[in-house]
Amino acid sequence: MFLTQDEPEGVESPPCWELIVSMKNGERLSLEQIRTFLAASEEFRFEANNREEIYGWVTRTLVEQEYGGQKREAKGLLRSYLGKMTGLSRAQVTRLIGQYLESGMVKERSYRRNRFSIQYQAVDVELLAAVDEAHERLSGPATQKIVYREFYDYGDARYQRLATISAPHIYNLRKSREYRERRIVFQKTRPVKVTIGERRRPDPQGRPGYLRIDTVHQGDWRASRGCTTSMPWTTR
Repeated sequence: MFLTQDEPEGVESPPCWELIVSMKNGERLSLEQIRTFLAASEEFRFEANNREEIYGWVTRTLVEQEYGGQKREAKGLLRSYLGKMTGLSRAQVTRLIGQYLESGMVKERSYRRNRFSIQYQAVDVELLAAVDEAHERLSGPATQKIVYREFYDYGDARYQRLATISAPHIYNLRKSREYRERRIVFQKTRPVKVTIGERRRPDPQGRPGYLRIDTVHQGDWRASRGCTTSMPWTTR
């Protein structure tokens, strides 16, 4: 282990010391030297080039100190020493020690994202889009029956994966980007004609008894609800 100091030039006052401890040979210290080092290293700053160097040094230290055979007090001392030297948290040091006890070394684990397996491929989505185009996009259960019969009744091998699809998942595939690129449906707005408030002359087709009533709301009068005036008009 090597200690270096940086002393400002041309300054008569007590110099400002910045100690950078190299990890070289730091794993060979005895337990008593480690205890003394920790008690006198409150102002030290430790650096490492990369994570691989830190993990390699941790492995060498645990091997040199025979961590597995140490007592509880010595293990706690080594944990503090590793945390001080590497700058890792107590939880991180505990994880690295557990990895060492399990495999005999500490190394960086590659990250692997957990992902669900893809059951339906792009060709299946295109096939579903073709079915919807031929049948004008039926409901999920109806489409499920169509792809089921295509494979089991008519023996079309292209529908092998779609034959086991559920009705809700059909709607999921219809929302996918591959489906929307394959089939885009534009539906015009359908106007709804509701004859509300329409004023027109009745057309009784020559039959008597038809009556038109025009209602006029006159507002409230003396805390009572407004009255309505009716003006009848008959055809005959």
